[in-house]
Amino acid sequence: MTETIPVTDSHGTVPVADPNQPLVSVRDLEVTFRTQNGPVNAVRGVSFDIFPGETVAIVGESGSGKSTTATALMKLLPGNGGISGGEVLVEGTNIVDHDEKKMAAIRGGVIGYVPQDPMSNLNPVWSVGFQVREAIRANGVASGKKEIEARAIEVLQQAGLQDAERRLSQFPHQFSGGMRQRVLIGIGLGADPKLLIADEPTSALDVTVQKVILDHIESLTKDNGTAVLLITHDLGLAAERASKVIVMNQGRIVEAGPSKDLLTNPQHPYTQRLIAAAPSLASRRLESTSAREEGADAATFDMAQMAERRAESVDADAAPVVSVKNLTKDFSIRKKGFRSEPFRAVDTISFDIPKGTTLALVGESGSGKSTAAKMILGLEEPTSGEITVNGTAMTGVSRKDLFKLRSRMQPVFQDPYSSLDPQRSIASSIAEPMRVHGISDKSVRRERVLELLDQVSLPAELFNRYPNELSGGQRQRVAIARALALKPDVVVLDEAVSALDVLVQAQILQLLADLQAELGLTYLFITHDLAVVRVIADNVAVMERGKIVESGSTDEIFESAKQPYTQRLLDAIPGAGLDWGV
Repeated sequence: MTETIPVTDSHGTVPVADPNQPLVSVRDLEVTFRTQNGPVNAVRGVSFDIFPGETVAIVGESGSGKSTTATALMKLLPGNGGISGGEVLVEGTNIVDHDEKKMAAIRGGVIGYVPQDPMSNLNPVWSVGFQVREAIRANGVASGKKEIEARAIEVLQQAGLQDAERRLSQFPHQFSGGMRQRVLIGIGLGADPKLLIADEPTSALDVTVQKVILDHIESLTKDNGTAVLLITHDLGLAAERASKVIVMNQGRIVEAGPSKDLLTNPQHPYTQRLIAAAPSLASRRLESTSAREEGADAATFDMAQMAERRAESVDADAAPVVSVKNLTKDFSIRKKGFRSEPFRAVDTISFDIPKGTTLALVGESGSGKSTAAKMILGLEEPTSGEITVNGTAMTGVSRKDLFKLRSRMQPVFQDPYSSLDPQRSIASSIAEPMRVHGISDKSVRRERVLELLDQVSLPAELFNRYPNELSGGQRQRVAIARALALKPDVVVLDEAVSALDVLVQAQILQLLADLQAELGLTYLFITHDLAVVRVIADNVAVMERGKIVESGSTDEIFESAKQPYTQRLLDAIPGAGLDWGV
């Protein structure tokens, strides 16, 4: 057993692991899943150590085995999976053969867990307070109603949730994404664990909220000497937050080492591919494959020249495909009793999107960017203002004309889990827009679905599968394929690549650039990831509290932002100041 050193904190005397001995030691870990087609080895020969107070990041694309490795440390694998070889030593004890009773003593108190999706990991029918109190009770941190209540308030306050006592009676749907994530962090840290496993804890959050959350995790874990295992597809975040990075591919560790060394001088080809695919503030506007091939060979390729040529190709005098003038949206928010107060979500915004270009609408959660997109799609009625698409006004048109307009405008929504019907096959989901808009020939729809699967880098064998059989990244690619089914003029992408790892993200962004060049598509790109904006957008509009506070070309915004709010967004990008390798 690892030697422990007694220290005293607000909860009494707790054992602290010897900093010279690993808190967790994984040796030759093998994880196997039983499937209809035989066993699948998801994790193969994985070995690493985590020391007290250390932050270790595991990075890799979807399906690389990083989340499976993390859940194996807690023995929370799905029913068809299990540890088939190796050791997992927690404080010197191998837990591979532990039963549920022994594991219950480890989960929460020794190893805490913050899962990826805060909405699907909080029960919508239970109050936040009930769920926090249940976790505290299960971990034996406190006993008695008053003591448990006090600890519940304390852990939410520690996780950065304001007015924690009042919030206990509220439900998850009444919280923003950042607030829900804070609740999960509070639950994960509620028993003062020695190791916190954080699985993509901020992937769905905007950069400023992400920074606040990660800063808070860092301060809490540093104060308590807690180690952190960070699972992420964001290389910038891994480099900025972890002292050591482990790179996984196809269930194996292909490279590991100090984060700065690994990311500035990667040795393995897979790591080099990951870093090359990661967008950064140093990136330039992504060009189509055909433009690169025509412009120059790899030895003489000049991104700046390509950007100039792209700007010259846009007809500045042509009528914009999308034009928004003084657009406003008010909602009624119910306060105490029956009294309602108006809330202005979008406040007199105006912008144009020329044909064949991409406008990025950026801002923090609640800034109004998604509400603006819904009005452009005809899913929300504006309070006032004008929207025209290809010269046709969206306001005041008949339902028949609005239906026709929608065939030329298609959305890709943020959440890959809720945007697909779980009872429809992948082929049925992609073909749905074609059925709705009168393409009745099944053979035509089938061929188009197969073509779209190939375009978004999904294998044809997914044709008859269902969403629950796909990863989050794969589901989002299906959603993108569905949006492209009708070959629309305008595509509204609401956080369309936020759930994707960097390699798949790079493929999708390249696909969007190629389709834009080939078909003259116009994009409204809504995102919190400003590094992605750098490579996909021609122009940027920055929203704060319903207003556009700054707009201009992508180069103007990124190189000489005038508003403090815009500069704050740029400064919050993970890894912005790092010198990347490759």
